[in-house]
Amino acid sequence: MSDKKSKFWPRIAYSCGTFGHDVFYAMLGTYFMIFVTSNLFHSDNHEHDAYMIGIVTTIILVLRIGELFLDPFIGNTIDKTKTRWGKFKPWVIVGAFVAAITLAILFTDMGGLTVSNPMLYLVLFAVLYLIMDIFYSAKDVAIWSMIPALSFDSREREVTATYARIGSVFGGQLVTAIVMPVVLYFSLNENGGAGDSAGWFAFAVIGGAIATLGAIILGLGTKEEDSALRENKTETSFKDVFSILIKNDQLLWVAIAYLVFGLGQNVINNFNLYYFIYVLGDAKQFSFLGVINVIIGLLAVALFPTLTMKFSRRRLFFGSVAVMLVGIVLYAMAGTSVLMTLFAAGLFALPQPLVFLVVLMTITDTVEYGQLKLGHRDEALVLCVRPLVDKLAGAITSGMIGITAIWVGMTTGATAATITPENLFNFKLVMFALPFVLILLGAIIYRAKVTLTEAEHARIVEELEEKWDEMNQ
Repeated sequence: MSDKKSKFWPRIAYSCGTFGHDVFYAMLGTYFMIFVTSNLFHSDNHEHDAYMIGIVTTIILVLRIGELFLDPFIGNTIDKTKTRWGKFKPWVIVGAFVAAITLAILFTDMGGLTVSNPMLYLVLFAVLYLIMDIFYSAKDVAIWSMIPALSFDSREREVTATYARIGSVFGGQLVTAIVMPVVLYFSLNENGGAGDSAGWFAFAVIGGAIATLGAIILGLGTKEEDSALRENKTETSFKDVFSILIKNDQLLWVAIAYLVFGLGQNVINNFNLYYFIYVLGDAKQFSFLGVINVIIGLLAVALFPTLTMKFSRRRLFFGSVAVMLVGIVLYAMAGTSVLMTLFAAGLFALPQPLVFLVVLMTITDTVEYGQLKLGHRDEALVLCVRPLVDKLAGAITSGMIGITAIWVGMTTGATAATITPENLFNFKLVMFALPFVLILLGAIIYRAKVTLTEAEHARIVEELEEKWDEMNQ
């Protein structure tokens, strides 16, 4: 009983951290681009505003893709960190604080610079976005890299990850439920249901505060497990970082499959609010999707340990993909029916936490796979791959969102009534047809190349325990 109690509170603290983390992730990955396309540029020259949206979108895309090359080195630096508070927690807390402040500033026009001095605005935007992204990345890598440091048991990792994902699902979907009520409450002008700059800034401040508080709770309530298996005799040099990632073939193939899958998933998730604003013409109904997704997301995650006892991770992955594909088809057929839209979008969202957990657990298990294969343990370096892939998918998606919004006329001042049938068709083509193909392709790659199972991981850990001291001599 005492053992269960001792594990319960660290799990809760960890889930508080992931709760705040996904609040921030949703703000950055989904709603920041809506702010950019619908509120950031508001001059009298529509063509100039569209041009500026394109420039900002390009800056985000270039910075996020460029910063991808830094993530493995961030992971490597975290692996080398030694403090009395552990390896990961300082990065989680400091990263949360800096990222929250910089993102709040980005949710403004910086005192009207978008109109008075657009060039200065773009320079400051690029600098602040880069700072925000680096510290967010450090936090992202650190927070998810903690899982293999908390336990070596695959089953215990699944339980911990389940608690973490419950927190992250609740955090991410809470944002979906509150974003428009918060934005519209603090807005001076509803702006056709899209809110104004004051409302979006208030939303950013509240979200950043929640993310920072969650990070502090995680820092206070968790403790890394000490073990000889976590001690390397030599450190991974910067020049070896990419070599280690490439040589871990199971890690590489999981990453590729998840990237392709994630692109499809992100496109729909990022376009959801656009659909409610510019197709349904009722952004307030979007909150119901948030409530639905919180309920079904928590249910899905809570069932994950039970499901993995009855089904292998592979079967769970493919079953989840099948449900998501059905959801896409129904979503594409929903038209202007709010009920059909909510049902289809909810069905699409239902398995997403399960896919995330399967991928996360598989990547986590590649820590020991790579350790046995390469003779070196790199927790944060390996675990940085999942946020790295998420970031790459997010960067590409942000670019697609911005370009598509301009292409189909879903920018500042537009309403559902102003969207032409041709533009509506083009929008649905990008939102539904493309993701269907990408998600299916990701599943095909996973089936063909990812072979690391739960049983194989258990065998690897057993072999490591027998040979690790000998391998490090």
